[in-house]
Amino acid sequence: NDGQDSARGGIVLWPRVFTWKNYETVLSDPSIMSAFWVSIAVTVIGTATSLLVTFITAYAMMHRNLVGRSWVMYLFLAPMYFGGGLIPQYILYSKIGLLNNFLVYIIPSCFGAYNMIIVRSYLNSIPGSLHEAASLDGANDLTIAFRILLPLAKPVMATVGLWNAVGLWNNWTTTMYFITKKELFTLQYVLVQVLKEAEKIAQIIKEAAMEGIILDIEMEVTSVSIQSAQLMITTLPIVCVYPFLQKYFIKGTTLGSVKD
Repeated sequence: NDGQDSARGGIVLWPRVFTWKNYETVLSDPSIMSAFWVSIAVTVIGTATSLLVTFITAYAMMHRNLVGRSWVMYLFLAPMYFGGGLIPQYILYSKIGLLNNFLVYIIPSCFGAYNMIIVRSYLNSIPGSLHEAASLDGANDLTIAFRILLPLAKPVMATVGLWNAVGLWNNWTTTMYFITKKELFTLQYVLVQVLKEAEKIAQIIKEAAMEGIILDIEMEVTSVSIQSAQLMITTLPIVCVYPFLQKYFIKGTTLGSVKD
């Protein structure tokens, strides 16, 4: 719907003044497509890497005879409650070369203690007799983990994968803090910039009107209409993926959270 007309309210489902101008404004930025593919790469690579690291860690932590298991768990849980802050994080990333590096999207998101606990709880719900039978047949830990337990853990892995994918897809603060190269901008960050530009133009018109200056600028879009168009663009990919993972999502969340 037309941005100025939308400000009147009263729109329920069908647009009162139909227009594509909101989407044209958002998609007219030439950096949109580049940022779109960056976001796709971040989401796919980051989710796959996170699932691999989380599953391997959860498999190791499910063994009660693991030396130092309790202390390692405390180390995993500590960052959930205590953080060093943005400045130490920035200094750390600069020292290890993650500034203006695509890996800044991937490495810090490789592991999450909460996701690991969910996966570990689910693995603990699988009968231990499967491990014993596989061990007696000569299977090593890698075989047990990836050929026996991983296929049985599809529900919880799909759940954690969806959480990671949504988080990575919606992440724009990492770009704002640690990226200055335009070719590494994510879609969400570029869309935030578009929104800020629309808000800036609206503010200029408002200030000019207060001073009695009439600017010959016809605003067919507003910051609210731009924000709504962005919401549709960023939400649609996740909405398209969710139906295929819904049955795993419900089962994985329920079993992974109540079993240990």
